[in-house]
Amino acid sequence: MKTKRVLSGKGAALALVIAVNVTGGAGLVRDAEAVVGVPVSPVSVAGVARRTAVRTTAAVSATASSQQAAAASQQQAQVSQQQAQVAQQQAQVAQQQAATAQAQAAAAKLPVGTVVSALPQGCTSAQVSGASYFNCGGTYYKPSYQSNNVVYVVAQP
Repeated sequence: MKTKRVLSGKGAALALVIAVNVTGGAGLVRDAEAVVGVPVSPVSVAGVARRTAVRTTAAVSATASSQQAAAASQQQAQVSQQQAQVAQQQAQVAQQQAATAQAQAAAAKLPVGTVVSALPQGCTSAQVSGASYFNCGGTYYKPSYQSNNVVYVVAQP
């Protein structure tokens, strides 16, 4: 009587095929045949080669991806550095424009009687003949009320 059994090991689809030949009688004799070397079995040369190739490919892929991540990180650092330089240049240009605007405003003296809602920067208070004025770059402003709001009128002290 011949029977076949299929044994499976960890992760293998087919581990070992054993054909057992059992003969009856006074002496019990068993003949066993084992097929080793099936490509999917864990002990076969082909299985070892396949696992080694997969592990090597995974290790090479991990190294390549870490190198790509490092390169991407370095590129992002360069981009952020360039953006910081551009922002600094823009801030300098804005400061220059503000200084130019203030110089133009100081150069263009307002006529007497002009009403403004706020004083320019850099004004100092001054008392002239008992009256309070604000001196802003040679232009004098007198505080006044207009509809419950404080306004400043250009005046000649």
